[in-house]
Amino acid sequence: MKQPPKWKFAIMVWLAIYPTITLVTFLIGDYIKNLPLPLKTLLLTGILVPTMVFILLPFLRKILGNWLNK
Repeated sequence: MKQPPKWKFAIMVWLAIYPTITLVTFLIGDYIKNLPLPLKTLLLTGILVPTMVFILLPFLRKILGNWLNK
């Protein structure tokens, strides 16, 4: 499969990660606000990375496939 231009891939990743970080922070922010920063980061990335890799990026790649490969 042909790789899309990096700038298009970056936009796709941003479209997935910005709302996801916002939603996750909204949902669990109050529960983790008093944790040390490294633990907060560990929890957030533990949720966000699998969500991005296994759900959001494949979904967006399917939806944006024509645009990505032009």
